[in-house]
Amino acid sequence: MTTPSRARPTGMVVALIPFVLAMLSMIGPFSIDTPFPAFASMGDELSVTAAQLQLVVTVYMLAFAAMSLFHGPLSDAVGRKPVIVWSLVVYALASVACAFAPTLEWLLVGRVAQGLAAGGSTIVSRTIIRDLFDGPQAQRMMSQVAVLFGVAPAIAPIIGGLLIQVGPWESVFWFMAGLAVALVVLTVTLLPESHPPERRVPLRVGEILRGLGEVLREPAFHRMTWAGTLVFGAQFLYIGGASIFVVDLLGEGELDFWKLFVPMIGAMVVGSLSSGRFGRVLTSSQLVSIGYAVSTVGAVVGVCIALTPAGEVLPWAVVGISMVAFGNGLAYPNIQLLMLDLVPTRRGAIMSASSFVTLVFNAVSAAVLAPYAGRSVLGFSITAAVCVVLGWLCWRWHRSVSRVAPAPAAPAVADRI
Repeated sequence: MTTPSRARPTGMVVALIPFVLAMLSMIGPFSIDTPFPAFASMGDELSVTAAQLQLVVTVYMLAFAAMSLFHGPLSDAVGRKPVIVWSLVVYALASVACAFAPTLEWLLVGRVAQGLAAGGSTIVSRTIIRDLFDGPQAQRMMSQVAVLFGVAPAIAPIIGGLLIQVGPWESVFWFMAGLAVALVVLTVTLLPESHPPERRVPLRVGEILRGLGEVLREPAFHRMTWAGTLVFGAQFLYIGGASIFVVDLLGEGELDFWKLFVPMIGAMVVGSLSSGRFGRVLTSSQLVSIGYAVSTVGAVVGVCIALTPAGEVLPWAVVGISMVAFGNGLAYPNIQLLMLDLVPTRRGAIMSASSFVTLVFNAVSAAVLAPYAGRSVLGFSITAAVCVVLGWLCWRWHRSVSRVAPAPAAPAVADRI
């Protein structure tokens, strides 16, 4: 039995696909961090406190998480491009609404709409790689996307800081709207439809729920999802609590977020690049194991540094989390590829369910863990270390179960060529 052929792009389009997909996947993290430098101006103009402004992050992430359950299954039913394009259109309109918001309440409504729409590009874009490519080529593509995806949290607060130097806080949201419009154009003109009609599932609520249920019944999905969520959660603790860590604990200014994001995200980018290079000689499972071992060592180093006076001084304060990020860069692209192959007919549902778990955890981290850990630099490092160790143990558990479980049937040759 053969599977439907895939329309494979060639030439210049192939070279541009990682860039377009990475830009699409950046929308999610970019929308979290870009407003940070504008918080002071927003607080003054809207007459709200810093604690109330934290809701700007929290409601966005909760909305993103809620809708993330449906973006992937919708793309399994109607195709990848329609979901991406229409979600970007809604995102652009929501960004304009944020720019016109006269009160915090209206701003939060706009942020909810942004969160509901952002997953259409962030989640669905990752399924396209596995739709189009196999083996080492898919691994390289995912690593290239992870490199550019990882840059988003580093450049977002820098761009936000530059924007408020030349304009009001509303300019941050006008920039987001313009970015979404540009991505609509790139998607329509350059991105192929990777999920042809013959592979689609019926567009019915029952079918969407059935797809999610099929994914959730797979034990390996839970082990790998929590491994990735917890290790990445250590990084997101610093991302979501950036204003507390950089300004309150380290005493830096509103334009100094780069001192955290550049080394941390730079290390993740280097890890992702290394993942693509080592993918020629190591399997995805081996790279995940190596990456999480490195992250665990980095977490321990971070705690040790935080126990000394150097823990409250840059650059030493970010050495540990940067090592965690390097290991995560090695592991994250590969664990996503492994998950996408668990249920090949439900790749959109896999990405949705996995993203939902990660986003809810990160939202709780930003709202609960970051303020609690934010009492000290040591609190940040210990909380991050607990997350990394738990994630590493989930992965070790998965590997031990996989070794004793019977090997799955090999995919059809047509699926590998």
